[in-house]
Amino acid sequence: MNNLPYPILSTIIFLPVIGVLVLLIISRSQETLLKWVALIFAVATFLLSLPLFINFDKSTFKMQFVERHDWIPAWNIKYYLGVDGISVFLVLLTTLSTVLCVLISWHAIKIKVKEFYIAILLTCGAIAGVFCSLDFILFYIFWEAMLIPMYLIIGVWGGPNRIYATIKFILYTLVGSVLLLVGIIFLYLYGGTSDILELMERTYPYTMQLWLFWAFFAAFAIKVPMFPVHTWLPDAHTEAPTAGSVILAAILIKMGAYGFLRFSLPFFPEATKSMVPAMLTLSVIAIIYAGLVCLAQKDLKRLIAYSSVSHMGFITMGIFALNSQGIEGGILQMINHGVVTGALFMCVGIIYDRTHSRQIADHQGLSIPMPVFAAFAMVFTLAAIGLPGTNGFIGEFLTILGGFTANKLVGVLAATGVIIGAGYMLWLYQRLFFMRIHEKVVGLPDMDLREIVTLTPLLILVFWIGVYPVPFLDFMHPSVQHLLERVNVAGGMQEMNIARTLMEVIR
Repeated sequence: MNNLPYPILSTIIFLPVIGVLVLLIISRSQETLLKWVALIFAVATFLLSLPLFINFDKSTFKMQFVERHDWIPAWNIKYYLGVDGISVFLVLLTTLSTVLCVLISWHAIKIKVKEFYIAILLTCGAIAGVFCSLDFILFYIFWEAMLIPMYLIIGVWGGPNRIYATIKFILYTLVGSVLLLVGIIFLYLYGGTSDILELMERTYPYTMQLWLFWAFFAAFAIKVPMFPVHTWLPDAHTEAPTAGSVILAAILIKMGAYGFLRFSLPFFPEATKSMVPAMLTLSVIAIIYAGLVCLAQKDLKRLIAYSSVSHMGFITMGIFALNSQGIEGGILQMINHGVVTGALFMCVGIIYDRTHSRQIADHQGLSIPMPVFAAFAMVFTLAAIGLPGTNGFIGEFLTILGGFTANKLVGVLAATGVIIGAGYMLWLYQRLFFMRIHEKVVGLPDMDLREIVTLTPLLILVFWIGVYPVPFLDFMHPSVQHLLERVNVAGGMQEMNIARTLMEVIR
């Protein structure tokens, strides 16, 4: 079923790069042509990635659409790509987000248009490479490659404090990346290969697992971001242009959660099980703390940024619950968060383009001049609070169920985060749309066709996943079960080793 007439994963990664080469030969003065070329390559990449969904074999946990070629034979490093039920939807979310980022920036970006679209295409191509890589060296190259264009997107086209936000983002990320590189080098020297699947099948001593778990944790926790290393995200979101915020929310921070699933759990299962209480505690703190901080925000983007920290807490809680409901809910919530939070940042961008203000108080009464926009925003707001029938409900329900199964107190505390989330999102909607109309919004034009087209795919996904999530869960189920089997078998071996040690001491 995976036999296709073209290497689909390489196409997804490198077609945007070809688009960049085309953009390089077009004059800066031809801004309209630059936008259309970027859009054509983004749409083509998305359309060529759809066979991932259509031809995916849902009955197996094995990697699919595999591409494997010798790259540096002397060092046993390969160009090795593949996807499974954990990564396939993240790749599709990346290609869809690329199209939407191009569209939402059509009129918003007025300076260095050529360079902006080059940065967008490069970022999304590199992130797709992260989700497809099955060789550690290749993975790390893509992991770091996305930093350069993302640095430029925030630092060149961001807000007044963009330099501070950019440097903070880079410093946080580089600290984690250095420790990740140390862990990768150690595994490479220990196993003699950079093949992720081959290294995953090996068993590592418990002490080694603990050290490597924390090395990998540093990179992934910062990227998620988990409490207390989350402080770079609100600044980056606040200062980034709309497309930059969409990339951050929809796909970039998913790289951290994906890293936990792809590496931390299967590579270091014994260390993972011993660290579950700490991981669940940090997740619950993020859910509640970030939710409470949202209640105090006056800046639209900052509020949604902190809501991202809270929602990502649900995802890490589901992952480290170490049961099928939690992990499947966490993966589904990764998709849901990308859809809903990406849409909310686009909504903020739509009104910012009209008023050039992000202050909540400056946008009271928006429902009068912009009723269509109010309807779209209402759907995404309700999805963000997990209303049944929207995608937010099923994702949060599964993660809370998984958390409750792992630890009842964790489940109860996480559920309070849902209540807090409903409070700050509904209060935000009330202030934006149902208060006395502010002079800044009088006579504002409603959404145009381009903006409606941009948000409609996300609207469809909100209801599709919310009403019928079975196709999405079916994709990930075999991979999640295989992951849990590895973690549980390793955990059982650890308990047996402890029992043997105790028996020897007694004797």
